[in-house]
Parts: sequence; structure tokens; C-alpha cells
Amino acid sequence: MQRTVVALALAACVQAFAPPRIVATTPAAKSSVLPLRSESALRSAVAEETFEFTAETDRVMEIIINSLYSDKDVFLRELVSNAADACDKKRFLSIEAGNAADALRVRITADPDKKTLTIEDSGVGMSRDELVANLGKIAKSGTKAFAEALGDAPDDVNLIGQFGVGFYSGYLVADKMTVTTKSMNSDKTHTWSSDAKSGFTVREEGEIEGSSGTRIVLDVKEDCSEYLEEATLRRLLKRYSEFLQFPIELYASKTTYDDEVDEEATKKARESDPDAKEVTKSVTNVKFDYEVVNSMKPLWLRPPKEVNASEHSEFYKSAFRAFDDPLRTIHFALEGQVQFKALMYVPKSLPFELNQNMFDENANSMKLYVKRVFINDKFDLLPRWLVFMRGIVDSEDLPLNVGREILQKSKMLGVIQRRLVRKSLDAFSDLQKNATEYDEFWKNFGKYIKVGAVEEQGDVQKDLAKLCRFYSTKSGDDQTTFSEYIERMPQNATKILYLSGDSREQALNSPVIQRLIKTDYEVLLLPEALDEIVCQAIGEVDGKKLVDASKDDLKDVFDDDDEDEDNGDFEELCSWLKLQLEDRVSSVKLSKRLVDAPAALTEGAFGMSPTMRKYMAAQAVAQEDEFAGFGGAGKPTLELNAKSSIVVALNNGDLTSDEAEDAAELLFDVAALTGGYELSDATAFATKVTKLMGQTEIPPKKEAEPVEAEVVE
Repeated sequence: MQRTVVALALAACVQAFAPPRIVATTPAAKSSVLPLRSESALRSAVAEETFEFTAETDRVMEIIINSLYSDKDVFLRELVSNAADACDKKRFLSIEAGNAADALRVRITADPDKKTLTIEDSGVGMSRDELVANLGKIAKSGTKAFAEALGDAPDDVNLIGQFGVGFYSGYLVADKMTVTTKSMNSDKTHTWSSDAKSGFTVREEGEIEGSSGTRIVLDVKEDCSEYLEEATLRRLLKRYSEFLQFPIELYASKTTYDDEVDEEATKKARESDPDAKEVTKSVTNVKFDYEVVNSMKPLWLRPPKEVNASEHSEFYKSAFRAFDDPLRTIHFALEGQVQFKALMYVPKSLPFELNQNMFDENANSMKLYVKRVFINDKFDLLPRWLVFMRGIVDSEDLPLNVGREILQKSKMLGVIQRRLVRKSLDAFSDLQKNATEYDEFWKNFGKYIKVGAVEEQGDVQKDLAKLCRFYSTKSGDDQTTFSEYIERMPQNATKILYLSGDSREQALNSPVIQRLIKTDYEVLLLPEALDEIVCQAIGEVDGKKLVDASKDDLKDVFDDDDEDEDNGDFEELCSWLKLQLEDRVSSVKLSKRLVDAPAALTEGAFGMSPTMRKYMAAQAVAQEDEFAGFGGAGKPTLELNAKSSIVVALNNGDLTSDEAEDAAELLFDVAALTGGYELSDATAFATKVTKLMGQTEIPPKKEAEPVEAEVVE
């Protein structure tokens, strides 16, 4: 929609400013329209020229201002950026001509009394013709063909950025703008003036300090008076223009406290003591002068080898409001298809703005600059799983859309993001070489790496998988990587097993992995739902498939000579239990994985683990949708331990009795509890346990044997 509005605005500009009518005013005849004459003759004949727009210029301006800029603050960025560009051009031309340029700088002066804001530079300046060409048309070099091309190809970034309307953002805060300028190639000074409604005037008038430069005076609107405040200007300059290569000077107040002789107090003191010393008093003095506000130098422009750790630390803390040193620094430049310089930092601790929301959209992890001018910190320069990173990208040739406010999604952005991701992964991999550093990194940012492993694909996902850590049945209180797990696998093993649970201890004690532990087959223990999602997303590591140990088919995991259990004499019991529990289980069979537990619940190939069931239930509550996420949950399989005395007793008992039915219910509930499932009816379970406890015979107390008294003679 916005792109369409932009195209319409630019198309209107073509009609509005092609060509302008020139109305000359002289002291003798201010309203007479001059006949057609040569341009040079016209200039020599008049002191001031008025250019009438041939269309509804105020409407065109309204569209541009209201459509292209969503934040009034950007006017200062645009005007200061233009001023810095003028200084840069002057420096280049001076070097090319072998001359020394004047002191290149940009000055900002606010006058609250006159309600004016002045931005002045000592740059290249403009001639009279350049004033008309550059400021007399909202869309420089605009043609109908170009507007049509923009409409036909709105995504072609090569068409965007050729309309220089940044200057006109000044009308966001100003009723009128006056530009006084002197070109390097002229000894005359000209002044351009317009209220953006009734055209503009150009006259030979004014003074410019130095050999060339431009001064823009904004008559600030009544409701924009905050832009005349020193604090506001300082904040905006700090935000948008801190790293410009030329000094940005703000006319600011400076308070000093000086000691002065207190004449009256001194006189009084010497009346009683002629030798008394002079009495001084502290006097507050407020002075105004120009102060450089962009004191920070862009480290990323220097060769990486020339920037030391202390400089990086100071810059990191200042630019990103950090309180500790970065864990790692990434400093590089890319030449080729896209040219940009980048400076990135791996934080040592979690940035405070991510404490409440791990993907806070206001985290502002990466700042985008173009030619050292801050553009935005809202772009997706990094995928969201790298939101904790802090850094700066500065491009010399990145295309911008009109207004420099919204960067077009382009192939260039894709190139930048891929390179930033790759450099980040390399830094994380390097961190792994230092166990202490990586432990700290993983504690703070492990969850982001896991999210990345879920959301990425291909080589990036594989590299993220190498960074992941999990607890296992062999890791104790430490964590292990997939690579370390594979190194410990039996020679012919093909599966990496994992099991989720409410906690590491609950997963470790789950009956479904009893035999795996007994046979020394390692199992990853996943106490968080995200861990399980990660394993499902990765799927395979170095040819080894990741398999949930709670699935009901692990035939190839156990020894080949271990025959599957045959239901045999337990067939009737299995069928009866299936009937008794038909609303809760999909099937009942004998197990080959159990050691001590009488029964366990397992899932089919597409079943949902207990941890995932709880996670999906929580999501359903959050979304106020009781059916969300449960379409494929299914029912688990009940596996029986044929060697369990409880199962044997039930198999040999009267299955038509009430006791058998209660035992079946308890068998399922115990299997559910030990497996991490939630009971559907905890009260009924408690009732059955209480009844069972009532049937338990507790031996009576043993009577104490009498103690014979010892006779002491």
C-alpha cells in the first residue's frame, strides 16, 4: 500500500513540476509575467524570481510527508545527512583539485525566541541553477517513464532511491524553509525560500562563511517546539548522526562554577582586620557555544587488527548500554556483490530487555547505517534466534527507498544476513574450544541456539546442532553434545535415543529406559519441551537418526539375540486390559524394555510424548482453544512386564472380579505417573490407593522384653 502511495506521489510530482512557470518580480512590477527570454538574460534582469507550481503542490507535499515518514524525528537525520554529504563531496573535489578544503563541519542552532532551527554546513554548496534543479522539484530527475517503471516494478530496488525528497522532510516540523547557499564554483550567494504551498522564490542574497556551504533555516511549527530544545536535539543527533565522519556541532549551553572576589564581604572583613584575605564566592555562569556531539569514532571503519580489546569494550558499553565486556567480538568487511562493514558482539550476559520477553521486538540488536548515517534498528538483519547479538552494519551502496526510512527487502539484505549468521556461528564454534566460556554462553543463550536449530535448515541447522547440549544418562550433572554422544555409541548402533520429562530426574527414572540403562545404551534426557522439538527438527546427526525412547518400537536397539516377547500365556490378559482401558490405550502388549516396573506407557511412531502433550495443553489454554494441538495426540500403548509379580498375579487371577478391575486401573495410573503423563482423574486414583492401603496388614508392635535389674553389691 505504501509503495503504491509513493508511486502516486511521484507520478503527481512529474505533473506538478514539469516545467515550472517563472514569474519575475521587480520593485517596479511584482506581478508581471515576463515574456520568454533566455535564462541568462532573465537572471540579469531581476533581483528575485518566483516559481509557480503548475499543480496542487500542497497536496503532493502532503502525500509525501504523510506517506513516507512515520516519525517526525527523521527530519533532522535527513537534513544533517545531506549536510554531511555536501561536506564529503567538497572534500573529494578539493583533493581532486589539489586544494585544501575549509574546516568541514555541520552546525545546528536553535533559537526558541525566533522559533527557528538552523542547519548549516561548510560543504560544496549550490549554484543558482542547482538550487532550482535540486530544490525546485520534489522528485529530482522525475519523469513520467520513471514513475510508470516504479509502478510496474515496485520491488525493483534499483529504481528506488533516485527521488531525493529527504530535504522536504523538513516540512514535517516547519511552516517555511529558507536555504542560503554558495557554490564552490561561484562567488555569488543565493537564497531559496518556500512554504511548500505557493511555490518558491530564488534570489541573489545572503552571506555564507567560508568558500562555500549551505544554511537551512526552518520556521518551526507551533506544535513542534520540542525541536527547539537542546535536550531533544542532542538526543536525536546522538541517535542518528553519532558516527558521521565530520564534526556535528550543536549550539549548546555550558554551565560553569567560578570563584570571584566578593567585594562587599572582603570590605567588611578588612574593616576589622586590614590584613584579611580576599573573600571569594561561587558564581554560576552559563555560556553558549558550539559543542561537538558526535565524539564516538566508528571503530568498524578501522582495520580489525588495529582495534584492541579495550577499545572494543569501551565502544560496546557505550553504544549498547552494556555493563560488562563482550564475550566475543566479530569485526569484518565484505567486498564484492555487496560492500559493507560489520561489527558484532556476543554479550557475556543476557541483555536486560530480553529478560521478560526472549524475542522482544524492541531489543534493537543490530543497527543499520548507510555511509555512517543511522537508518534504523528495526530491520531483520539477523534471524530472531540471534536477537541477543549486538552490532552495527554500515553499507556504502545499500539501496534505500524514498525517505530513508524503510529499507526494501532485497537480495542485498539477504547477502548481509547470511554473512552475519555465518560469522556468528563461527564465533560460537570458537567459543566451544574454551569450556568455561562456552558454559557461560550456553547458560545465557542456549535456548536461542535451540530455537535456531528448529527454525533453520540445511548447513546452518547442522552447525547449530553441533552447538547444542543436553543431559544424558551418562553425563551426570554435565551436558553432552551430539558429537560426544556418537563417540560413545556402540559400534553398530544407528540411533541417538532421547527421552523428555518434567525434569532430568523424572526422565532418568522413567521405566521405559530401564533396560536401556542396564544395557549401557545412552539416552539423552530432555527436561524441556523445546529440547524435544529440537531433536524432532534436527532428525539426524552424522547419519544417526534421533529417536524418542518412549516410542513403542525399538526392536533394533536391543541385542539381536534378544527375542521379542511373545504374548503367549498373557494373550487373554492383554485382550482384557485393552477392553477395560479402551478409552485410554490403543493396544496392550508384553514389553522387552522393562526391568522392575510392572508396566509402562509408550507412544506410536506419530504419537505425542507426555511432555509435548502438556506443552500443547498449555498452548491451548493460552490460545483459549481447548482443541488446539491435540488433533494427532492419539492414545498410548500399555506395555506389561511379564516378570512382574503384579502382572503375573493379575494374569492368574479372576478377571471378572472387582479387584481385577481396580488392579487394572491402578496398573494404568501407575504407568502413567511414572511415565510423566497427567492423570485424568486424580481423585479416583487416590480412592483406589486408599482402599489398597486399607487392605494392607501391618504387623502389630513387638512387645519389649522385660529388663532384669542388675544387683550391685
